[in-house]
Amino acid sequence: MVTRFFYRVVFMTLSIFIVLSIVATLPVFAASANDLSADTSKVTQVFYRPLPNVPGKSVKGLLVEYPPGGSTPAHTHAASAFIYATVLEGAIRSKINDNPEQVYHAGENFVEEPGDHHRVSANASDTQPMRMLAVFVVDTNENNLTTLDGE
Repeated sequence: MVTRFFYRVVFMTLSIFIVLSIVATLPVFAASANDLSADTSKVTQVFYRPLPNVPGKSVKGLLVEYPPGGSTPAHTHAASAFIYATVLEGAIRSKINDNPEQVYHAGENFVEEPGDHHRVSANASDTQPMRMLAVFVVDTNENNLTTLDGE
């Protein structure tokens, strides 16, 4: 009798926990799937090296990760930054300046010239994550690599 009661309490507690977990995460998924103004990216610097033959310039490698439906709002990069990006996993929707929006898949790459305006940067999938390596050639003393529109 006590065992049956214990199992019912455990079952009800787990059921409530699962329902609350699902309800709590719904707003996050809804916002990230359609709202390109929310920054859902994770950016990790994975490489840094001053260029010995180009005084004042360095190479910085950034691993950029978007969850399913994730994005970074419209932005620009440091004025000195030349960027070469390679998609490692998934696919990214990208619109630079007034060029047409494009989708780049794993193994494909694109560049951003100094002064470019990155109008769309979003995971092309609502079910799979996206990871890319962005390699910056930038002034060595530049620490602010990305500025969101309106900042």
